[in-house]
Amino acid sequence: MTTAPAAPRRRRRRSLPRWAWITIVAAVLVALLAIIAAIGWTVTTGLSLLSAEPPSVGTTIVAPEESKAAIAAASESEGAAEQAAAEYLAAAPTAYWLTPELDPIGEVGTRVLNLVNEAREQDAALAVVVYGLPERDCGQYSAGGLDDADYDTWTSEIGAALSSASAADLQKIIILEPDSLALAPQCDNVDARMTQLHDAVERLAGTNVWIYLDGGHSNWLAASEMASLIQQVGVSDTIRGFATNVSNYQPTYAEFEYAHQVSDALGGSHAIVDTSRNGAEQAESEWCNPAGQLVGAAGGTYGDDVVDTNLWIKPPGESDGECNGGPVAGAWWSESAVQLTSDLLQ
Repeated sequence: MTTAPAAPRRRRRRSLPRWAWITIVAAVLVALLAIIAAIGWTVTTGLSLLSAEPPSVGTTIVAPEESKAAIAAASESEGAAEQAAAEYLAAAPTAYWLTPELDPIGEVGTRVLNLVNEAREQDAALAVVVYGLPERDCGQYSAGGLDDADYDTWTSEIGAALSSASAADLQKIIILEPDSLALAPQCDNVDARMTQLHDAVERLAGTNVWIYLDGGHSNWLAASEMASLIQQVGVSDTIRGFATNVSNYQPTYAEFEYAHQVSDALGGSHAIVDTSRNGAEQAESEWCNPAGQLVGAAGGTYGDDVVDTNLWIKPPGESDGECNGGPVAGAWWSESAVQLTSDLLQ
């Protein structure tokens, strides 16, 4: 009788010691925590790049390479004093004015992208003035602008360039349509202005874009009236605040006091003050090429809980208009440039 072979015995697997399991679990947890930390760092870093702070004391904006001061500085026709003034002002961080006359539809986006590149090269913020509203300046020295449809297209092109990937992490400051609100009652176009500015803000708003509406200045409308006009635009949740003293000469201390009054009337808002040409502190009511003016404090010098900071917004050396001996509005005027820098260069 043949005996069947015994079934092979199943070998019992040896279980890992308890201490080994603890070691493995701990290693897995450490690896997971490392991955989570890495992801968290990446997300946090990404958010920080896309969440630049608003302008403040110490903010430096780009000195545009193709400013009118820079063009004048490169001209061989200037005299010694004029050349020195132009060179000084060309190197000064100053807002760039986007106008449809110089940067029309189809070209303004490229201009903005060039300014973005310049800002990166200078490790600076970008500040632009958008100045092309229909019936601009109420038909006065800076008259011009676009019709409603073209203005929509033009500002959309600016907004797209400012929101492009290449500009995403750059601090961008927009001074939107100086004088547009303060002049609206005089021009009898308040309702139209509110609609135009509201829609422009919607087209220009984007990541790291800090928009300031027109805020007049301390020697113009009452703070309560200015605040009412700003409020009527209906974009308080989108804009950073308002800009005062743009293209004007009022003293800085008066502008700070006025900015606080407007902010209080708005229930809390922020401001930018133009100090490009208020160094003499003697403008009073004259706004068009007044004599004896000087450049003011450099941008990023002052600020408080309401005024984010001061900037040079109106480029010194550019005329206010054909008044008091000046050329057309926005044209380079060497005589003015020399006067404005006379306490610095002479």
